[in-house]
Amino acid sequence: MVIINSFEEYKSFEGQILGVSDWHRINQEQINKFADATLDHQWIHVDKDRAKNEGPFKSTIAHGYLTLALIPYLWKQIADVRNVKMEINYGIENFKFGQPVLVDSEIQLQAKVKSITNLRGTVKAVIEATLMLRDNPKPVYTGDVIFLYHFN
Repeated sequence: MVIINSFEEYKSFEGQILGVSDWHRINQEQINKFADATLDHQWIHVDKDRAKNEGPFKSTIAHGYLTLALIPYLWKQIADVRNVKMEINYGIENFKFGQPVLVDSEIQLQAKVKSITNLRGTVKAVIEATLMLRDNPKPVYTGDVIFLYHFN
């Protein structure tokens, strides 16, 4: 894990891969809870028998938005940004999904610091997020996550 204490420290990582998260297994219980929380009960996510018999992947798959929702959790394993009064999830841009995440797959987030800008005291960090599957070279997705920080 990388510890970042200031804008200057953050800026020193610009253009670099900051690190990778631990592996996280997405199981059916997590998929079902996400379906309940978002009211998205499409059978390809929650009906194991139908997905096995009728689905293109022969298995249930995680919601794409579930994998996006895991970014803050996985990001906290990569970077500990300290000395902040407030941190805001500001936005996501240019995300492209390259492949599905089958139930019981393990995922890992890779984070690259794309840009760091000081906007009159508010630090805007654009992080290139790449989600990988264990033992698979093709990303689940790539895109930019934008955080705003107010350092002390």
